[in-house]
Amino acid sequence: MTRTRVQTAARQAELPMLHAYRLWFEHARKCAEGCKRVSKAQDGCENGQALWDAYRQAYSGGAE
Repeated sequence: MTRTRVQTAARQAELPMLHAYRLWFEHARKCAEGCKRVSKAQDGCENGQALWDAYRQAYSGGAE
């Protein structure tokens, strides 16, 4: 298997909570709108806040 196929397989097997966190983390690392400079995720840009809310919902099992 090539490296790309392994990465794709790993992402397909990724838990929803971990997937949501990874999306937020990747956004926050690259965000030019302010997510890099805040101490709390909910204080970031609108997109960052939406990604964090999706993570919190996945973390709680969708109970929110």
